[in-house]
Amino acid sequence: MKKLKQIVCILCAVFLAGLYLVTLVFAFTDSSQARSWLSASLYATIAVPVFLYAFLLITKLLKNRNTGQTSEKPDPADSSGRPDRK
Repeated sequence: MKKLKQIVCILCAVFLAGLYLVTLVFAFTDSSQARSWLSASLYATIAVPVFLYAFLLITKLLKNRNTGQTSEKPDPADSSGRPDRK
């Protein structure tokens, strides 16, 4: 599983680097479609990493939920054993 994650991570890094390169090329190209392609490339440059981060976050939370673990550390102030007074 760790090897698969590394391969996917490398592929995503190569994809993002290619996306940045394409964005740069479209920024300096002067054609009728270059502006729309530049807009799409800039959108993908922002949207793809956000979606990848969200996907990894959700899979981590679901994995912790299925195993019964929590990703939060216990608060040392709550370790006194006393009930909360409100």
